[in-house]
Amino acid sequence: MSQLRGPAELYQLLDSLQIPYEYIEHPPVPTVEEAMKYWSGIDSGHCKNIFFRNHKGDRHYLVILYYDSKLNIRELEQKLRQGKLSFASDRRLMQYLGLTPGSVSPFGLINDRSRHVHLFIDKTLINHERLSFHPNTNTASLIIPREGLFRFLEHTGNTWELF
Repeated sequence: MSQLRGPAELYQLLDSLQIPYEYIEHPPVPTVEEAMKYWSGIDSGHCKNIFFRNHKGDRHYLVILYYDSKLNIRELEQKLRQGKLSFASDRRLMQYLGLTPGSVSPFGLINDRSRHVHLFIDKTLINHERLSFHPNTNTASLIIPREGLFRFLEHTGNTWELF
């Protein structure tokens, strides 16, 4: 695997793409429940990110949801027609996104040079002017404009769809 790109490279990329961001440092927060403690006064759509694999293990999906949304995995399975979905292993998370558990976010796509991972983005997130994600580490949050997310995805070249 080639060199992983972490938070420093992410900030450089966001700057080069002219995507403004607000950086908020906090203790490690591997779950939404723990992150909620640090959201006071932050005006953004807070997201949770789930990394899946299909039953064969040859396709991987990143699902981005509004933090309190519930995912109907069965519906997603029926839409994809890839058989049963399961959470991808820590090894696969590192292999495809260069991330560790608790740090999952679309920013990990800077490490998906083969554009292997397909994204599903909760359409309710479109209602938020700003969105927050971990910057490839769970010790901070980055708040970016909604349009910034789509500019970032255009740069990575990964396929995505709203659901």
